[in-house]
Amino acid sequence: MASGDQRGGRPPAGAGAGLRVGIVRATWNAEIVDRLAAGARRGLDELGVAETTEVTVPGCFEIPFATQVLARSGQVDAVVVIGAVIRGETTHYELVSEGAAQGVMAVQLETGIPVGFGLVTVENTEQAVARSEGAGGHNVGEDAACVAVSMALLARDFPAG
Repeated sequence: MASGDQRGGRPPAGAGAGLRVGIVRATWNAEIVDRLAAGARRGLDELGVAETTEVTVPGCFEIPFATQVLARSGQVDAVVVIGAVIRGETTHYELVSEGAAQGVMAVQLETGIPVGFGLVTVENTEQAVARSEGAGGHNVGEDAACVAVSMALLARDFPAG
């Protein structure tokens, strides 16, 4: 694979041609998630991924289950998860953030389908906005799409037994 930019070794343009990528997105914190989803689609388009399947779930805690459903379906080579958990006044933030992260990690290790983790876990809305910028800016959804493609290419180059 050719070297990419400084943010995580981005694959070269068109590297994802022929890959099938699922997108799992939460509907909670919709304004931020819409921005992340636009970034994910932008990244996948740049990488040449033409076949995508998008599903929505109520919140970030439900992301691991939907990711598992897509990963087990045989219809995707990778999954991108996007959502936003913004700290509030209770421990709900920690429970949802940690549960989603651990659940997504378990799914990719169990199924062998890579997952690009595009969940922002932030202290406030301003931080979420700063991590979901438009084209040319920092967008965790776009970064997660690039990670998903990179890892799908790795899995393709080294198929399981």
